[in-house]
Amino acid sequence: MFDLHRLRLLRELKHRGTLAAVASALSYAPSSVSQQLSQLEAEVGVPLLEPVGRRVRLTEQAEILVAHTEAVLARLERAEAEIAASLTDLAGTLRVASFQTAALALIPAALGLLRDQHPRLRVHVTHMEPENALPALQARDFDLVLAEEYPGSPHPRPAELEQADLLDDHLRLALPLAPRGTAGGADADGPMTALRSLADHPWVMEPEGTAARHWAMTLCRDAGFEPDVRFETTDILLHLRLVEEAHAAAFLPDLVWGGRPPSVTLRHLPRGRRTRRISTVVRRGRGRHPAILACRDALLRAAALPPGGAPT
Repeated sequence: MFDLHRLRLLRELKHRGTLAAVASALSYAPSSVSQQLSQLEAEVGVPLLEPVGRRVRLTEQAEILVAHTEAVLARLERAEAEIAASLTDLAGTLRVASFQTAALALIPAALGLLRDQHPRLRVHVTHMEPENALPALQARDFDLVLAEEYPGSPHPRPAELEQADLLDDHLRLALPLAPRGTAGGADADGPMTALRSLADHPWVMEPEGTAARHWAMTLCRDAGFEPDVRFETTDILLHLRLVEEAHAAAFLPDLVWGGRPPSVTLRHLPRGRRTRRISTVVRRGRGRHPAILACRDALLRAAALPPGGAPT
């Protein structure tokens, strides 16, 4: 019988990449993690790690062990969920990661609902982009992640995770408000024409490597131009501010308005390219946990509140 604790350390190494990262995440000394994995190798009777430069990687046999460990942990997640469901009072800590616009538009209302219905449930929220939050969810740093999926850019869906759709959020082309008495770049000739009219304009976009950046670059290139990206940030409020001050054009989601009237001119994007899907993601086996069910219900109710602004 293999030691579950050591199996979990091996799983942590697969998701975190280095012995130092495992040690830091679990508050162990790196030497202790290495020793535990050496003992696991002795139990299994085959090498589990092989050196690659200054790092190590899992052998084929280690990958087999990790796959079975994932199944065991998912079963334990279901057991924990069933035990929690048998209790009459929901308590404990729920760790949530959310990207910025969802955190601004949905999290406060959802927290209010949870506070009223489950006052003993402690919700810990971290602002983190899905590209980093989803691997952290697999590594058990979070219990629930709010993720986004852009048109034509589906994110990977590991078998260890379960996803539930939350809402569709419209995306708009954003440019400074036009002076009174001017057309303001009206898109009467169609969304693609409105987009091409900004080919020589400065842009603000999210950083390279993000799903939002890939979607935005693809959209501009399909319109026939390479955008002049002068500003890069994950801070969507800075995107908005740069548009308001006429420093850049941007793509803004409706969630950014939080029910307020838009402060910039908004134009439609081409059909099939104008909506991102927002979802909640948990580890497999944890979806029936009462705290997860309560949080998902609160987020759905928050998403049902009046939507943000619409294009002019």
